[in-house]
Amino acid sequence: MRKQRDAQDILPLPVRVVVIAILLAIALIPIAYTLLLSVTPDTEISTGSLIPSQWAFSNYIEMWSTVSLAQGMSNSLIISGIASVIAVALAVGAAYVITRFKFRGRLIYLYSLIGLQTVPGVMLLLPIFVLFSSIQALLHLKLVGTYPAVIITDLTFALPFATWLMVSYLGSIPVDLEEAALVDGATRLQALWRVIVPLALPGMVVALVFSFLAGWNDVLFASVLTSPETRTIAVQLQAFSSAQEGGALPLYGQLMGAAIVSALPVVILYMVFQRYLVGGLTAGGVKG
Repeated sequence: MRKQRDAQDILPLPVRVVVIAILLAIALIPIAYTLLLSVTPDTEISTGSLIPSQWAFSNYIEMWSTVSLAQGMSNSLIISGIASVIAVALAVGAAYVITRFKFRGRLIYLYSLIGLQTVPGVMLLLPIFVLFSSIQALLHLKLVGTYPAVIITDLTFALPFATWLMVSYLGSIPVDLEEAALVDGATRLQALWRVIVPLALPGMVVALVFSFLAGWNDVLFASVLTSPETRTIAVQLQAFSSAQEGGALPLYGQLMGAAIVSALPVVILYMVFQRYLVGGLTAGGVKG
């Protein structure tokens, strides 16, 4: 029998160390430079100084009044959180129907999910805006500038990805477990909630995190569909960055500090669900 080789034995140890060091440098140097600029005085940033002569930790205090950072982060948490939860809930139901039942149009629906991912967002911006404006005029219901408009738009992109991911994951869960629950008297809904959902939790976490990330980073749709009261953190940072062009002394230190703070919720989310992310990304591709 052929001896199975460890994947780490493919490259010699010195080569692995060099490759890992290069990859770490590519990933960490931009982050480290952003952290450095966030505590550098603006006058020294404008002169191209690499190492500051004094630390400007006050940037992290002043940025809260310069940028509506707290409001933008709360708006992003509300929009991205609600959109990701709805996307996962609908994706689990859709994936359950697709993987457990045979019906006409099943493959067409699956392929349409892939097709939606190939459409550039900029092509959908004007049609979505016109659609919401028409609904406003018809029903006298304000949509543009409110949370529901951005949440529905985020679902347009988060739901297909989450559904396809859950289809792959639920397809790896044996049907025998569900059939045993049905034999014991459980309904389909009870079997889904008590048997399938606990087993599919890692896949649901992956779909939740990536759906949240898509909404958190959205600038294109949020810049058009939000008002000053519902503006997300990504739009706030874009507006702050644009305001620095042509100014007397750009506040790059505060801008870098705001960028660091705005990235913290996503970093914390990844760290909290790291165990589920690793298992959820790999388990769905293994058939039971």
